[in-house]
Amino acid sequence: MATNRTFTMIKPDAVADHHIGGILSMIEQGGFRIVELQKVALSAERAGEFYAVHRERPFYHDLVRYMSSGSIVAAVLEKDNAVADFRTLIGATNPANAADGTIRKKYAKSIEANAVHGSDSDENAQIEAEFFFGK
Repeated sequence: MATNRTFTMIKPDAVADHHIGGILSMIEQGGFRIVELQKVALSAERAGEFYAVHRERPFYHDLVRYMSSGSIVAAVLEKDNAVADFRTLIGATNPANAADGTIRKKYAKSIEANAVHGSDSDENAQIEAEFFFGK
């Protein structure tokens, strides 16, 4: 059963490039309501906890290093069909394959520096939101 909340992070590259406002504007124009929002710098330990599911993957250490390289903006978003609709709004992981009008098409630099994270399921949206907001 689909819920009406999802989780996102604006990643260090997009924060460093001053794209917070543009990305949040696209999110709101996409019909999402921002329920929770915080800017935070993740330690390598905290980033490792968040991405623990990928611990055995070859890219894990690079991912942790990247996500702890600067501030991120974490947010809980609300909208009917939130997870699926947000995945559509952010676009493909590889910005070269992302559709026009998506966040990643506009703001991502590469597959690795792809501007935003979006939860891939209702269950993960809840887990990820609780990681940052304790709810």
